[in-house]
Amino acid sequence: MARSTCSARLLIRTALLLSICFLLNPADAGRRGFRKNKHDGGEERRAQEDDEKGGRRVGRKERKRLEREKAVKFAQMKADGQDQISMTKEAAELRSYELRKKKKKGLFRRKEASLAQVLFPGVSPEEYNDNEPIPAFVELVDSQKTQLPFQYYDLPTCKEPHDAIQRRFRQRKNLGSRLMGYKLRMSPYSFPTKVNKGCTPLCFVEVGDKKLNWLRKLIDRQYRIHLTLDKLPVLMRSKELNYAMRGFPIGFKAHKASTGLEHDEYYFFNHLKFTITYREEPNEFEGVRIIGFDVHPVSIRHDFGTVEDEQKFDQLHGGAEVDQRAIEKVHGEPLSTCNQDFAPRNDPETYLSLSGDFTKPMMNVKSTKFMYSYEVHWQETDIPWSDRWDVYLVGSPDDEIHYFAIINSLMIVVFLTGAVAVIMIRTLKKDITGYNELQTIEEAQEETGWKLVHGDVFRPPQSYPMLLCVLVGSGAQIGSAFFATLLASMLRMLNPIKKGQALTAVVMLYVFCGVIGGYVSARLYKFCDAKAWKRNTIATALAFPAVIVSMFMVLNIFLRIVGAATAVSFLTVFFIFLLWGCVATPLVFVGSYFGYRADKIEVPTKTNQIARFIPEVPYYAAPPISNMIAGMLPFGSVCIELFFIMSALWLHQLYYIMGFLLAVVAILGATCAQVSCVMCYLQLCVEDHRWWWKSFFNCASAGVYLFLYSIWFLASKLELVGILPVMVYLTYMSMISLAFSLFCGTVGYLSCFWFTRRIYGAVKVD
Repeated sequence: MARSTCSARLLIRTALLLSICFLLNPADAGRRGFRKNKHDGGEERRAQEDDEKGGRRVGRKERKRLEREKAVKFAQMKADGQDQISMTKEAAELRSYELRKKKKKGLFRRKEASLAQVLFPGVSPEEYNDNEPIPAFVELVDSQKTQLPFQYYDLPTCKEPHDAIQRRFRQRKNLGSRLMGYKLRMSPYSFPTKVNKGCTPLCFVEVGDKKLNWLRKLIDRQYRIHLTLDKLPVLMRSKELNYAMRGFPIGFKAHKASTGLEHDEYYFFNHLKFTITYREEPNEFEGVRIIGFDVHPVSIRHDFGTVEDEQKFDQLHGGAEVDQRAIEKVHGEPLSTCNQDFAPRNDPETYLSLSGDFTKPMMNVKSTKFMYSYEVHWQETDIPWSDRWDVYLVGSPDDEIHYFAIINSLMIVVFLTGAVAVIMIRTLKKDITGYNELQTIEEAQEETGWKLVHGDVFRPPQSYPMLLCVLVGSGAQIGSAFFATLLASMLRMLNPIKKGQALTAVVMLYVFCGVIGGYVSARLYKFCDAKAWKRNTIATALAFPAVIVSMFMVLNIFLRIVGAATAVSFLTVFFIFLLWGCVATPLVFVGSYFGYRADKIEVPTKTNQIARFIPEVPYYAAPPISNMIAGMLPFGSVCIELFFIMSALWLHQLYYIMGFLLAVVAILGATCAQVSCVMCYLQLCVEDHRWWWKSFFNCASAGVYLFLYSIWFLASKLELVGILPVMVYLTYMSMISLAFSLFCGTVGYLSCFWFTRRIYGAVKVD
């Protein structure tokens, strides 16, 4: 019977293995209806390896050998000067190899995938027919030196086209996008599919002195214009320098030493050379897929001819669209600097200066009139659609750094776990055994250590109990919302690359988690035997949001004065207050209702009527020094990962690895809990029973370190210019530090509450 059972199991395993081999065999792909429409880069590469080996799966040793050969091959390519940013096959292979560790998905068993699957899961490629117009959209004009973005059409540029956006290109408006200033607006440039364009006049613009001064300031602060085509941000590439940057600058500044003038000169980019890379594969899909979107800006003073000819162009000023026929009607012939046979290029002799004094040979009068123009070139490539995002992550930190950050955090957790284990297993076990063996009253009176304060350890805080309950309730609400956001990202319900959508999710989840905040605050307030439950509930609902909204509204006034795109409108402010008053506050009352209805939290000891005297402790063991010492470990557990988060927030880098962030947050919570327990035990051993506020501030002080870290980041990594950009940065980092402090303090407080109930429940107290 046993032998037949074993035979049956062997047959089942063999059948399963054969089925798996059948499913993984690429030779059967055609019979199973396999198509490459989704362009899974991992499947393609595995299929290629299988083809190289005659259709059989590659073993571990063979895979290692192939990896070594690839390492040698690509190292030689880099030594030979092969770049990583061009759209050639060799550059694409080198990019794919350098980013191989990022092209994996999964939590434990990480499977090979493409960056398109990692960054935008579930998104399918768009296909376009010949001559089909593809809309390009303008985003914010921003700079890393100011963090004050502006709308594209705030610049002296061509008028916004009034064409209706097709339904498939529309994006839903959300609260996060409005708060961040994002607004979907069409660019004035036209991109029919596979239609090359020579130099094409776009519009004429007349710029006043104020706008000229503003343009010089924007150029001096390195503002960049961002466009998107088929959801691809425009890139500036340099094969010689091997770099690629999103967006293109408004202009450039030439030092007086290079121009020979008495002052620095500013030049404006008014001509754009677009290069659109596409893939066309009739056997796999119909139409054209966009693979790359590049731009090369050019500064050129277009030749309008004589003064009389220039005056004829006054009728075309004001940003109105023009074409060659309109120019020929006014000028009599195409412009010599912009026609189908002439490609503008950057030449110091023809740069478009913003000095307002055009005295060079091509123009004889002072004028602030200039013309926008552009050209479009389409290039075919063999690079698959799934690899089109590779170039955007070239040069970004490797995922191994995130692993090192987690290992660093785990070492802190292991250290604290050992300390807590020693306390719980050795010290506490010995203390509890000794206390339980006390038989006589005389021996009980001679007891020392943390048991002495058993009659006072659960005495409610005498100073500001409502404030403490409100802070803990707010921290619980923040922590729940953040955890829910990370969980939604892990489950692919939320894409962190779409920052507007992510911010909307954070705000809405925080509002819905008001139930948790109200419940926690109410239960703790009931334990304190307090009676003003209505005031406590209102304070829980309004305290933290009131601080954040007040800071935001004050900052919004200054942003509105300078005309920044991030200045929110009155309608958005009204919607925030409506969400706060009509949704968030009632949910807090609902949680508070259930919290007060629940039974009072039971403790294992009775509280004495008269509080015990607290002996003096050394200065280094008393707040605030003890709080700052305790807060170092929670901050240290996240400081490495914090650098990448700050870079994503303020240096416009991509941050999409929510799995690492969830692991770091879990480690942060464990660190706060263990630090709180250790500090609480040391405090009770010196007969100090006032642990309520201290347990909160021991971990909440990590927020102070976060704010100090943000100041270091400002001084060393950012190059902000002006008072308002620094004010914007410090205001937002103050908000983040406050939320971080409340979350850490709440974890520390609740952990300490559990710890004291646990240890005092294990001793016999008369």
